[in-house]
Amino acid sequence: MGDAVWDADVVVIGAGAAGLSLAHRLSRAPSARRSLSVVVVDAPAGPLRPARRTWCFWEEPGGEYDDVLSARWDRLRVTGPDGTRVLGEPSPLQYKMLTSENFERLMSERLRRAGHRRFEAVVETVRDVAGGAEVRGRDAAGRDVRIRARWAFDSRPPREPYPARTTLLQHFRGWFVKTGRPVFDPSVAELMDFRTPQPGHGLSFGYVLPFSAHEALVEYTEFSRRVLTEEAYEHALRHYTRDVLGLGDLRVTATEQGVIPMTDAVFPRRTGRCVFLIGAAGGATRPSTGYTFSATQRQTGASRRGAAGGAHAARPRPPPGPVQSTGLRHAAGAGHRARGRRFVLHAPVPRSPDKTAAPFPRRPHPLVGGRPYRPAHARAPHAPYRPRSPASAQARTHPMNSPPGRTASPTKRTACPSCAMPTCPPPSTTPRGRTTG
Repeated sequence: MGDAVWDADVVVIGAGAAGLSLAHRLSRAPSARRSLSVVVVDAPAGPLRPARRTWCFWEEPGGEYDDVLSARWDRLRVTGPDGTRVLGEPSPLQYKMLTSENFERLMSERLRRAGHRRFEAVVETVRDVAGGAEVRGRDAAGRDVRIRARWAFDSRPPREPYPARTTLLQHFRGWFVKTGRPVFDPSVAELMDFRTPQPGHGLSFGYVLPFSAHEALVEYTEFSRRVLTEEAYEHALRHYTRDVLGLGDLRVTATEQGVIPMTDAVFPRRTGRCVFLIGAAGGATRPSTGYTFSATQRQTGASRRGAAGGAHAARPRPPPGPVQSTGLRHAAGAGHRARGRRFVLHAPVPRSPDKTAAPFPRRPHPLVGGRPYRPAHARAPHAPYRPRSPASAQARTHPMNSPPGRTASPTKRTACPSCAMPTCPPPSTTPRGRTTG
């Protein structure tokens, strides 16, 4: 391919935590043969631009953003429904809080010094073109915008959720409060307070991050299928601050509200040859907790190394997404085996100083005899199960080893009050081509 005129080497879509972090890292890529030109496209003021928000994460002292942190805590607490408190210290880690205002102010100054361009536009399409990527949209005045770059990194959330077996929502609303009397301990962060009324489906808890004896962020958080109305969040916060915490007279100085998908969906790492996904759009959100900021920093760091190393190549390495491994997970005390997935949300471990490893290998689980688990839709329907030994067949046909939601015919199962294996039916009673385990 001959030389081409590009608007930039890299275009970053979205000026949130992922977009600004990647743009900043590209400005100081140490391995690039020359500095990379970067264009950041931010959404104009309005519904497409995220509101004020806070990010919390665990990190050792001396981190990259310590100078602009709003607060940090060395002790964490969880309170049970009966008021029982468990206090812990995650040393050497600290629980840190960073506001979007402080982060954006810091990143904007760094990008300005690096000479990167940043402007506002509503992005409509991001697609591959010959030798790179093209971004099209409209600016605030309605004029057409077209940016061509070698690579595009898109941090916008997907329009539709990806297919998944499990999809819950972590939704919350918080008050930044100031009280008339000293009621908070600024050295302890309340991660979960389960003294809140529990919903019919899911769970709820309070979340308190104190900044001083008089000031704190107090949130009501719920894990459920549907978000609440603003009135319902306000009612829950009034109950929690007044009846549970007993804060007395207080003044709400600001609010924040958000929704985080909690899903086991597999997020794609790219949408084209030169179009990559980063941040929550690229699977950086931990599906069990909703934390995203730390994984985003690791992800954008790996993207920077790939782009810097491929500055004169056809394309960089794609950023790391959630590494999925499948296997069987034993449900303790349930009397059956549950199928589950495990996600590793950090960048792959490097093989050597100059190479990045492939995703973690799929290691066979001992419960499947050294063979990787395959979901039901991937199995051949005609393949019968042939036990290797009478003992293994007897274990599979044992009533206590039946998967959830599947019951066996009474003629094929024998009552087993003491879980004694000899009382189970012999292997010959299992029809060919069908197993009960």
